[in-house]
Amino acid sequence: MIVTVDTGGTKTLVASFSKDGRLGDVIRFETPKDQTEYVRLLRQTLVDNYADKPVEAIAVALPGIIRNGVAIWCNNLGWKNFHAQDVLAGVLGDAPVWIENDANLAGLAETRSLSVIPESSLYVTVSTGIGTGFVTNGKIDPGLRYSEGGHMLVEYKGKVQEWEKFGSGRAIVQKYHKFARDIHSQRTWRQIAERISRGFLAIIPMTQPDVIIIGGSVGTYFERYGNDLKDILQKHLPEHIPVPKIVQAKHPEQAVIYGCYYYAVDQLAIN
Repeated sequence: MIVTVDTGGTKTLVASFSKDGRLGDVIRFETPKDQTEYVRLLRQTLVDNYADKPVEAIAVALPGIIRNGVAIWCNNLGWKNFHAQDVLAGVLGDAPVWIENDANLAGLAETRSLSVIPESSLYVTVSTGIGTGFVTNGKIDPGLRYSEGGHMLVEYKGKVQEWEKFGSGRAIVQKYHKFARDIHSQRTWRQIAERISRGFLAIIPMTQPDVIIIGGSVGTYFERYGNDLKDILQKHLPEHIPVPKIVQAKHPEQAVIYGCYYYAVDQLAIN
């Protein structure tokens, strides 16, 4: 059994997978902003649900820059230099604990779920914030694993600002006073597509992925704005830079836990 943890800016999902990749029950709790409380609650959840089961590994996703098991910076949670791997070590006996960026893991899972794995893919989660994950030939790209596309500085409404400040789910709620699920106006969705497009117009010419996969809570409603987004990109990208294939994530809100599973399987094969 592999245990997976998706730590989001608002909620944390804990789940288990069988060795052949079957997802078990998913446990959900609100992510505490206090780092100590998060560790306490997560350790308790793991012990209460898996201490008596044969766990081979634990893969934990965190929303920020991860280096050697340390969360250097998790902007939406306000965490810095969080030694996650150390504080979770031994929680389920000898099961190793691996830590990775959430968008990287989601990109890993969603890329491997495609019928044909592309040479390069870009996963973008539009949720509380915006996260990006680059995958090359079915593996997290080592040269781009620390990238934070949501924090790219782009111009919007005459102001240079971070992409997620105006294009994330949080920004959408602040602007329209509604969650994505409650927005049905096509005019509003066209405006949202325009907001989201600004980051893509910057990142596509630099990286030129074969496929872009959009997930997260806003990704769940891709059919409401996907065509508008493609039209905007087609209109504004230079003619020699093609619009990549853009698809909705297969598991828009569970991609990260699937990615944790794939990552753990890869790590177990290496170690």
